[in-house]
Amino acid sequence: MLHVQTVTHAASAAATRTAEHATLIAAGIATRVPGDIDIRPNTSGLPGIPQLKEIVGAIMSIGLILAVVALIIAAIVWAFGANSSNPHLAGRGKTGILVAATAGVLCGAAVALVNFGWDLGQQI
Repeated sequence: MLHVQTVTHAASAAATRTAEHATLIAAGIATRVPGDIDIRPNTSGLPGIPQLKEIVGAIMSIGLILAVVALIIAAIVWAFGANSSNPHLAGRGKTGILVAATAGVLCGAAVALVNFGWDLGQQI
């Protein structure tokens, strides 16, 4: 007899919870689970997107030109440091060459790196 009362009480409690949940959903109070959201970059949503792309391309060109200038200056500093027996100056020139080369690589690979990050983020 005790087992039947326990099962009946559990069924009654489950029915009450279901009814309360249905009431909350109908009232819009319960937490809603969003459906699949699919948002993609929109290149025509705002005016000026083509001009912005041109500006970013120009900035990339400036960055590459400055990286070449920095590489040339760093090579001159390295040569001057090596010829004047100044190891500190030669080391600074070597470091400058590495920094300039890294800046050139990053300017050239900026779009590919951002696309890689975008693709990686879409897989999460």
